[in-house]
Amino acid sequence: MSELNLLVVVASTRPGRIGLPVSQWFVEAAKEHGGFQVTVADLAEENLPFLDEPHHPRLRNYLHDHTKRWSEKVAAADAIVFVIPEYNYAIGAALKNALDYLHHEWNYKPASVVSYGGVAAGTRSAMSLHDVAYALKLFMVSESVNIPFVRNFLGDDGQIHANDVMTTAAKAMLDELQKVAPALKPLRQQ
Repeated sequence: MSELNLLVVVASTRPGRIGLPVSQWFVEAAKEHGGFQVTVADLAEENLPFLDEPHHPRLRNYLHDHTKRWSEKVAAADAIVFVIPEYNYAIGAALKNALDYLHHEWNYKPASVVSYGGVAAGTRSAMSLHDVAYALKLFMVSESVNIPFVRNFLGDDGQIHANDVMTTAAKAMLDELQKVAPALKPLRQQ
């Protein structure tokens, strides 16, 4: 078993979301890859109210239990994959809020996305994430999974049935994260 921890963040919180089966498919792919211990953070279950900490996240002076739990989960990650839909060409409010809760916990970690949507495959939301990632010193790798017309991959069983392009993209992304994560780890220990 790998010593690297991968945090998969399920960003959609909307009832009936397709993000849950997309994330379940990706989590299985990550486990089969074998390069990481995989943890899931479903923002629908994290229960992070809109940022309610009185102190700036850089101070790490968290008062609320939900923030302390979120901090521990993100701090334990060596790499992060965001499973994201596209809302009006950008990331959704729940993900932006979750990112804003913390600062140091995101620093010097490689990250990527599994984006999904219609014709654009969620790529515009992936691009909007780059600006926030830059401010948090998250290192977005170029390898990603972008799923166009995502409903076409949802079976009657409620599961995502990936094609070869998706499977190949997931492996390439995981390979890159596995390569970059150990190189960034010493920067977090300074």
